[in-house]
Amino acid sequence: MMYIGLPQWSHPKWVRLGITSLEDYARHFNCVEGNTTLYALPKAEIVLRWREQTSDDFRFCFKFPATISHHAALRQCGDLTAEFFDRLSPLANRIGQYWLQLPATFGPKDLPALWHFLDTLPKDFTYGVEVRHPSFFDKSADEQALNRGLHERGVNRAILDSRPVHSATPHSEAIREAQRKKPKVPVHALVTAASPLVRFIGSDDMQQNLQMFQVWLKTLPEWTEKSTPFLFLHTPDIGNVHELVHILWPGLQRAFPQIGDEPSIPGQESLF
Repeated sequence: MMYIGLPQWSHPKWVRLGITSLEDYARHFNCVEGNTTLYALPKAEIVLRWREQTSDDFRFCFKFPATISHHAALRQCGDLTAEFFDRLSPLANRIGQYWLQLPATFGPKDLPALWHFLDTLPKDFTYGVEVRHPSFFDKSADEQALNRGLHERGVNRAILDSRPVHSATPHSEAIREAQRKKPKVPVHALVTAASPLVRFIGSDDMQQNLQMFQVWLKTLPEWTEKSTPFLFLHTPDIGNVHELVHILWPGLQRAFPQIGDEPSIPGQESLF
């Protein structure tokens, strides 16, 4: 089993592709990275609408709000966490995983807070954690402690592959902004739980993206023998992510025949 999706389900540039809603998006991809919840909780009626627009086979991977992960740094945020789960409860059976995107300031000294937070979460869901502190990427005792703690709790370590965007020539504002915002950290491709989450941050150089993605075409099939990976594809201008999907899909289809043909619109060879 393999889940493939994008960081969001709509964009003005996708209207010409026939994607104007979550319902349209879900016809082509089986999961989505829920970035919006990092910034604000959706209204209850919107969550119900999301449920109406998807099937039980679709998976949402919502981020914990920044009020929890960044502002509170996982401390004394029980009420915020309870509100988060309550608001998204209509989608409970469609959650791929809830995951924490922690800031670069969250380091080894904060691990006790992470363990306490994770240990108090509902056991009904799968969880992931993305770290950005340099000490968690130097293969030191600190990184080992992080990986061991996640493994013991059955929590996934979210993997950020930002090599393509940071290798790109900064010739556009979209590239420069992505290089400013996306962490430049080593890719530590390891599995700490049953649903590894990979975020591939492409550039606008599609041949470079294709070359750098080859390692995932080898690694992801190996992981599916014992786990269910989630793969999310990004580009600096997400409105142009169709180009990345188009160039990567043949390799993905060879590695995972079950994903079917490239997303398409009736009467057209390709959606993108």
